[in-house]
Amino acid sequence: MAERGTALETAAAALARRDRSAAGLVAYLKRRGVDESEARRAVERLCDAGYVNDARYASARAEVLAGRGFGDEAVRFELERDGLADDEIAAALGELEPERERALDLLRTAKSPAAGARRLAAKGFSADTIESALVHL
Repeated sequence: MAERGTALETAAAALARRDRSAAGLVAYLKRRGVDESEARRAVERLCDAGYVNDARYASARAEVLAGRGFGDEAVRFELERDGLADDEIAAALGELEPERERALDLLRTAKSPAAGARRLAAKGFSADTIESALVHL
């Protein structure tokens, strides 16, 4: 690890490129050959300094995914995959525009209601949300 820099330097360089969750940053460091305990210590220091903040990351990531047309279940899946806690995920989802409103926006631009419903299902919208949006279209 010495020839590539310390775990803290490697983590800071990764954060300079894009924001990451604490778990995601630990995994990144491990893939680069950093011992897990050393990776966790480096990430803990960055958390303490405010450079890594899972709540902030969850909120920003959820907003990006929702902006790309993803439903709540798809957003939840991605945030869970990033190693975020259930309470952080719930808070991030709670900050988003309601799923039904996002679904209605997508349905309005679809070629047909059926095509829109298929797209919503593929993007992780719940069946209840799709049905409700179709009724209010």
